[in-house]
Amino acid sequence: MLESTKNNSKLFGKDKDTLGKVLEGYIYGRWPTLCIYHTRTLVNKFLPDPGVIPRYPEEMIPPEIDELAQLVVERMLPTLLSTETSGYHGKAMKLDEAKALLSIETDISLTNLERVIPYKHARDIILKNPDRIAVIDCPCRSSKENPCEPLDVCLAVGDPGASFMLEHKTNNARKISQDEAVAIVKAEDDRGHIHSAWFKDSFGDRLFAVCNCCKCCCNGMKAHFNHVPSIAPSGYVSEINEECNGCGACVGYCQFGAISMTDDRARVSLETCMGCGVCESKCPAQAISLKRDPARCEPLDMRMLIAQNHAV
Repeated sequence: MLESTKNNSKLFGKDKDTLGKVLEGYIYGRWPTLCIYHTRTLVNKFLPDPGVIPRYPEEMIPPEIDELAQLVVERMLPTLLSTETSGYHGKAMKLDEAKALLSIETDISLTNLERVIPYKHARDIILKNPDRIAVIDCPCRSSKENPCEPLDVCLAVGDPGASFMLEHKTNNARKISQDEAVAIVKAEDDRGHIHSAWFKDSFGDRLFAVCNCCKCCCNGMKAHFNHVPSIAPSGYVSEINEECNGCGACVGYCQFGAISMTDDRARVSLETCMGCGVCESKCPAQAISLKRDPARCEPLDMRMLIAQNHAV
């Protein structure tokens, strides 16, 4: 057994569900594209998406592993329908928040973040060796025919997760520096894609990855559009001022379909906006800004969270 596998199993207690969580975390961490493939195949039976043709992993998968991955997916899917039961979910982040999360220099332990991560399970940020980052081929893009590129945009941050994926060579995993990780999220931001932090109960009820993806490929966003509470909003909403010249650039870039044109001006649907910030950076007139929405959960502002934790 590899050392990272042992360390991953140590994240759990000794309750009756421990073995199932350890197995689920191992299967998902080792073969995430396979798990997403089976998720898409199963969901397509009930909610067909003509824009997504599931693609089976190119690597050789033993039949018994394929069967276990199907069982993992079947076990996980029913719990995703509620914030009370979901153990696999994301949090939208602005670019500067994603950069801050990828630039932490010391080990941290932030728990009970329900005001930031509004789910009952999997809402801690506990990072050991946060400068250890593995970039892998995005399982959402890899499990879809004709995906957006590049593929290597998903980032496992800190141990034991990053070491697990590196030792198991998950999805062509390779070790990168924090500066390289920041460059990846910046390049994805330039493409108009969103950043999100993902949490999973079978990874110790904590953060396990920072993803950078798009509405056409991201499985979490697909679930969101089908009213599954898979992604929490950033805590901000877009605000358009009088400088708007009606060019409509923001409409095309909005990944959540929250902006429309009315009377030659851009309008934001506050109910739909997730506060990802893509529109702000893409507005040529600089007419868009993000404002804090107190009605929503708090932002994943690492600098503030770490400062608050040290003040306690």
